[in-house]
Amino acid sequence: MYSHQKGLPGMSSLHRTVEKIKNLEAEKQSLLLEIDELKKLADAKASALETEIASLREEAKMLKMLMGQEPPSVNRPKG
Repeated sequence: MYSHQKGLPGMSSLHRTVEKIKNLEAEKQSLLLEIDELKKLADAKASALETEIASLREEAKMLKMLMGQEPPSVNRPKG
């Protein structure tokens, strides 16, 4: 029953360890939320870039056609 008394060195150490665990768990949760938000932002950026690239490819294709260049085709017979 001595372990419940204040001032024992073991309790102070245990209390610090418990507090440290609580703080680390809170920080872990915070970091997990931050990582999740960053992943969402990265996915959105990748999606926007894919759309932009598709648009640029289409624009390049149209400009080539306007300039009289045929877009490259697959297995076109040479004649």
